[in-house]
Amino acid sequence: MKHPSSREFFAYWDEKRGGARAPDRSEIEPSAVRELLGDIFVLSYDATSGHPFRVAGTRICALAGCDLKDRSFSALFAPDARREIEDIITAVAEEMQAAVAGITATSEDGSPAHLELLLLPFNAGAHAPISLTGLLAPFETEQRVLRDFKL
Repeated sequence: MKHPSSREFFAYWDEKRGGARAPDRSEIEPSAVRELLGDIFVLSYDATSGHPFRVAGTRICALAGCDLKDRSFSALFAPDARREIEDIITAVAEEMQAAVAGITATSEDGSPAHLELLLLPFNAGAHAPISLTGLLAPFETEQRVLRDFKL
């Protein structure tokens, strides 16, 4: 993990899971990671819908240029990168393993932007849908709308 926000969120998630493979979603307290909330999201593990956002931080929405609630996470990625990101999401959700990846996206003016993606599982409840959390943090401080994310 290169981005300090990824390291901080992972450390918090790791503390909350204790000896378990992953924490329950209810164990994550937004107030404990207040400074990171703009970069944090929660996804529904639903491949047929492209793993829609259940919650998306304000900075992630600004990078996408729209409110992401209920929108497909996979659709942020360029068509040729979607299969790979979906495979990573599947591994995180089903194998209960964290994943981190470098992301490159394209801004409206065509210039590249570099981000770090952290994906973390939640413990699956008996009657709750499977979900996962994560963080998408840009390395550049300049705010711009991005598209065509690639791993």
